[in-house]
Amino acid sequence: RGYCDCGMCECDEGWFGEACQFQEECSLSSKRSRELCKNQQGVICSNRGTCHCGSCMCDNNDDKGLVTGRFCECDDSECLDEDTGEVCGGHGQCYCGNCYCAAGWHGDKCEFQCDISPWESKRKCTSPDGKICSNRGTCVCGECTCHDVDPSGDWGDIHGDTCECDERNCHATYDRYTDDFCSGHGQCNCGMCDCKEGWTGKKCEHPLSCSLSLDSSLKKCTGTSNLPCNGRGQCQCGQCICHPPLDSRIHGKNCKCDDRQCEDQEGEVCGDLYCRLWVSVRPICGEELLKLEVCR
Repeated sequence: RGYCDCGMCECDEGWFGEACQFQEECSLSSKRSRELCKNQQGVICSNRGTCHCGSCMCDNNDDKGLVTGRFCECDDSECLDEDTGEVCGGHGQCYCGNCYCAAGWHGDKCEFQCDISPWESKRKCTSPDGKICSNRGTCVCGECTCHDVDPSGDWGDIHGDTCECDERNCHATYDRYTDDFCSGHGQCNCGMCDCKEGWTGKKCEHPLSCSLSLDSSLKKCTGTSNLPCNGRGQCQCGQCICHPPLDSRIHGKNCKCDDRQCEDQEGEVCGDLYCRLWVSVRPICGEELLKLEVCR
């Protein structure tokens, strides 16, 4: 649609824009044009530009070209140093509103200089198992910034000089709906449970008064599943106590049934009053409920 002359586009007739991306005469309907300009959230040009023939013309009235992207989704003004006005403090590159700092610099806008070498920084952040920040954090100038949230959305208490302590290892159950530590029978210290008197197990889940061994108890609670109590409860002396307590939606042998799978965002089971009444009279597993095809 044109040619490049000393870093500037000379557009063919009928086209304009910095990259000759806009057509002067549009053959699209206004409705089709607007649809093509919507971002993933359905907002036209991210409210940072105007739509022209299915393409976004980003607002850059100051001629700095800070708003970019197909849908004007990138605002590089977020990379400007508040004091100097420079992009990433002059010590990095800005990509879609995020600064990527040059070696020796760090910070949201590359405003801090690191006074140690990259090698020394890496050495200080290396955990005893040889991983950088135990794969649970980010190394910045020899110090680990630990992640507090894992990818599944579970909140955890990750700490230590190299993020070596993960309190989530003390969770009594695998269910993300509970935050119980050490089964309520111990203290979590750097991801290890110190059990109270009368209790044992990695998560203080087994009472010493039980006639079964820990392995036998877990075997009874596991059954054909891969996890004790199907990851939805605590195993105590071969019996599963489903979590959350007193929640009738979690039931069945070894907590097999989880009727929460049938709920919509409003908490309605399958979004149907008849289905909810049916479940309250005869609670069964969420999977079986779907197979019976009563949720219509």
